[in-house]
Amino acid sequence: MEEISEKKKYIVGIDEAGRGPVIGPLVICAYAIEKNQEEVLRKLGVKDSKILSKKKREELYPKLKSISVDYKIKHISPAEIDELRKSYSLNIIEQKIMLKLTKEFDFRPDEIYIDAADVKEKRFGEVFEKEFNKAKVVSKHQADKVYPVVSAASILAKVERDTVIEKLASKIGEDIGSGYPADPKTKAFLRSYYSKNKKFPPYVRDSWDTVKNIKKEFSNSKLSDFFGSD
Repeated sequence: MEEISEKKKYIVGIDEAGRGPVIGPLVICAYAIEKNQEEVLRKLGVKDSKILSKKKREELYPKLKSISVDYKIKHISPAEIDELRKSYSLNIIEQKIMLKLTKEFDFRPDEIYIDAADVKEKRFGEVFEKEFNKAKVVSKHQADKVYPVVSAASILAKVERDTVIEKLASKIGEDIGSGYPADPKTKAFLRSYYSKNKKFPPYVRDSWDTVKNIKKEFSNSKLSDFFGSD
């Protein structure tokens, strides 16, 4: 009698890169493997992308793609982020896109691990529990440090975003820094650009406080030109 093969189990890890920066896209990745491939990820040295070197991330990038069942990556441009933020919080934007990517797989995941953006981890995962009611759903802060499948998603997202930023900096021909608001190089670039052009380019997120503050700063200084000191 022919032996019945065991049903394959699929697990999905979800993470993002570029939530906080004022420059460049937000990149979200849903990464899927067969359950029995988890150990392969560990042997490859998959970890949270932020603690791996750039060289290691780029080395892992093609390997992770090759062993995945499937993966979905979405780049959300600054203009899209600004428009969506008129109606939704950044948490909800991430949650909706993460869910949409997971629904695009042509299989139903058995386990879903999410790096939760919400301060309340469980709340962030509730929409996944409703949509995939037969799956195990784990929504956790810093899931990329705990679950290799989420680490893999974080690496793909990080490499994709870094590539965009590198190409952008090369095209601009200036040092734009990391793109994060706290980066002095990024702030200097933004102030310089606005000073010369009186507007920001399309790769900058207009809805960020950093941008609003720079606009306000230059607006105030322009107004002060009308008033000399006594």
